[in-house]
Amino acid sequence: MTGIHVEGLAAIALFYVLILAVGIWAAWKNKHAGEAEGTDRSETIMVGGRDIGLFVGGFTMTATWVGGGYINGTAEYVYLPGYGLAWAQAPFGYALSLVVGGLFFAKPMRSRGYVTMLDPFQQKYGKRMGGLLFIPALMGEIFWSAAILSALGATLSVIIDINIKMSVVISACIAIFYTLVGGLYSVAYTDVVQLFCIFLGLWVSVPFALNNPAVSDIKISAVKEIYQAPWKGNIKREDTWVWIDNFCLLMLGGIPWQVYFQRVLSASSATYAQVLSFIAAAGCLVMAVPSVMIGAIGASTDWNQTAYGPVPPKERDQADMILPIVLQYLCPPFVSFFGLGAVSAAVMSSADSSILSASSMFARNIYQLAFRQSASDTEIVWVMRVTIFVFGGLATAMALLTGTVYGLWYLSSDLVYVIIFPQLISVLFVKGTNTYGSVAAYVFGLILRIGGGEPYLSLPPFIYYPGWQIEDRIHHLTGEVEHIVVQKFPFKTVSMLASFLGNVAFSYLAKYLFESGKLLPKYDFMDAVLARHSIENMDKTTLVNRNTIVLSEMAAVKPRLSVQLAATFTRRDTLAEEDSSPEDSPNHETLD
Repeated sequence: MTGIHVEGLAAIALFYVLILAVGIWAAWKNKHAGEAEGTDRSETIMVGGRDIGLFVGGFTMTATWVGGGYINGTAEYVYLPGYGLAWAQAPFGYALSLVVGGLFFAKPMRSRGYVTMLDPFQQKYGKRMGGLLFIPALMGEIFWSAAILSALGATLSVIIDINIKMSVVISACIAIFYTLVGGLYSVAYTDVVQLFCIFLGLWVSVPFALNNPAVSDIKISAVKEIYQAPWKGNIKREDTWVWIDNFCLLMLGGIPWQVYFQRVLSASSATYAQVLSFIAAAGCLVMAVPSVMIGAIGASTDWNQTAYGPVPPKERDQADMILPIVLQYLCPPFVSFFGLGAVSAAVMSSADSSILSASSMFARNIYQLAFRQSASDTEIVWVMRVTIFVFGGLATAMALLTGTVYGLWYLSSDLVYVIIFPQLISVLFVKGTNTYGSVAAYVFGLILRIGGGEPYLSLPPFIYYPGWQIEDRIHHLTGEVEHIVVQKFPFKTVSMLASFLGNVAFSYLAKYLFESGKLLPKYDFMDAVLARHSIENMDKTTLVNRNTIVLSEMAAVKPRLSVQLAATFTRRDTLAEEDSSPEDSPNHETLD
């Protein structure tokens, strides 16, 4: 066990115990939440009894995106020569995504009383389409959790020479345990601790790192080359469209995530949901400041003067770990252990919400609404518990076994942007879209995005968009040169727009063909145009919160054919009197 820093291990253990204790306390404190209002236990686990207030809500909404990947990634891009602050888009991109989400999406979703993000899709497009849209949503959540746990393993390996696999498994077990016990309440309350940990851990470390003799003035290195290119960075003219494409991906693609809507739907009112989004947008920017400074410090350091050695992190392919490296080598031991302990605990805590999101969508939208509408509340709770365990295990296995977890996360987040975002706009704001348009949009988005390739997965493109180039990527450690195709065209945003337009065009085309009689009703095999209220379509009342059912949302009751025919020839009031005889009384409701 040589090489294990006892202080480092103690600091991490302290923060882990703190987060675990808060998670269990939150579960215990709220174990009877929602019972007085008659809310189902499963719904309480998913959306916390819809009574999350401003303080906890503001923190948990900020923690939607501010986690391990956010702080490490921001520092990495500021540090990387050729990128710099100009390419550290996550802080502004995600802050704007919360603003746009608050302005346009939070109110309609919360005021209609949905429980998950997939509810409106299943209500409008049917349960099968909801199942299809679950796939990219699930992939996004699982790969995000895996990427977070993978980053955690890397961070811990910098602090203490401990087996990465063991540290990832322990972290995942803690996050899964308190999510199992307390659901959204545990996730929300641990988010408060998580943000305090990150904020304190990083801000305590920054002054020490800035004053290290190996670090030159970051104000000078922002604009002048000292040890590497200035960290302010620049956007080359040929990269402008790529920059815009990536920014739109963060700003708009950051909205259609169950982790975000989980928080929106748990707010105590629609207005609160909007306010929480705006508070979180400010929180995202504030939490990025220490990360940006740490990236700048990394770019202004003469690594030859540190214990790290003469070869800088970028030449060891360790740029993605610049944040833990700066804390480890440029701060006094007690500060670095405190900072790294706080950061690793925070990283661990940010995996919980994705796991809860994935299991909420599965238990409600796949298990309950698509397969077992008659499932009892206890059954749904158990399905959630099992899937929290399964999805948590899946994310942990991916973090340990695949080296391409970041590539999978990039691709799946692109699919969320290209497929789910245009469908969310259609389902909430465009009247007249139907299942035919939704399927066409899904196929368009998928082909156009996958066709562009993904360099991180070594997935070659089969659609070469205008302006594509072949670039050489050199692996510093092995000296291997990889030839990759780089798309300079904003193909992700174009794919998203094509998907949206495809939805609208095919929906209206199907509507016109069936309603004008050009296609016979028997060809409406999706029951999307003519058979809008058929048995095949899900009973809408199961999707709408019991407090907000309106007549237009209820599935039409199927009247008896004889009564229906009679009603066309007879005065309704006379028929109602005749039909109210005791033997016919069950059918009386069809005429009310």
